[in-house]
Amino acid sequence: MASKGKPSPRSAVTPLSDAQVANLAKKHHLVDPMRDLPTGPDRRINQREIDAQNPNGTRRLLKGVDVVFNASCKTRAWGLDNIPEDGPFITAASHVTMFDVFVPMASMFHMGRRPRYMAKAEMAKWPLIGKWFQIVGMQPVQRHSGKAKQIEETSIDILVSGRPLTVWPEGTVTRDPQKWVMSIKEGAAYIALEASRRLGRQVPLFCAATWGAASINHWWPWPRKNVVMCYDHQLDYADLLEGMEHWGDEPPAEAVETLKWRMFIRLNELLEEIRGEKFPAEGYWDYRTMSRKPIASA
Repeated sequence: MASKGKPSPRSAVTPLSDAQVANLAKKHHLVDPMRDLPTGPDRRINQREIDAQNPNGTRRLLKGVDVVFNASCKTRAWGLDNIPEDGPFITAASHVTMFDVFVPMASMFHMGRRPRYMAKAEMAKWPLIGKWFQIVGMQPVQRHSGKAKQIEETSIDILVSGRPLTVWPEGTVTRDPQKWVMSIKEGAAYIALEASRRLGRQVPLFCAATWGAASINHWWPWPRKNVVMCYDHQLDYADLLEGMEHWGDEPPAEAVETLKWRMFIRLNELLEEIRGEKFPAEGYWDYRTMSRKPIASA
């Protein structure tokens, strides 16, 4: 079953300008995430994770990603020092194009971590790189399979085992015509809450927003486009974990819904800053109805 609608074309947005990148550089320390230890040599890499996740295959894929990005983009990021050196954490990433998924992936690899990835199962069948995706930690998700609980359990197990996890909470490339983060699914919030309960502590949750890749013409990518990612500070949801020992079989629906919207709002706030634009006043793009709705009615 195919996803509803089609992503809007590159013509729907303007490229991220040099002037806007310069404005961001005045407020943040922008680094090149497509090189090792971009925040400085004092970073301690997680060698155990690196050794456990096919280091040779990962190194080859990472080298290929670096070459492609350096040829087609001027990639910058801030906030990478927020990535923990040890232990489980969740990255909730925006998903504007199939190209931008590589930015948080490569950034965390270069920072010395090896998260697992919840990604659509079709990616495993892509020519050449499909096998590499599996080697470097892709956890295939059979969309529209009726196996949502099984997917959530697999994700929770990854976190409980001590590994980090990256998710794209929208579930697919955004269908917002202006390419903002559209309505997101409950899965990422459920995983964060339930994994926290099983571990007895709040699992760190970070939002990562990337902008600029939507303007790249992959047949003729020159001149190189600006691509910027913010890896945000930890999103706090400790208040939603109060009384978690009395939840019963699963987290309360109200807590899941609240955390879901916290992620949605924060991701779009980050995109506002990177883009230098305001989120549409008429509301967010709802994937179920393929129309805009006011956030107050969510």
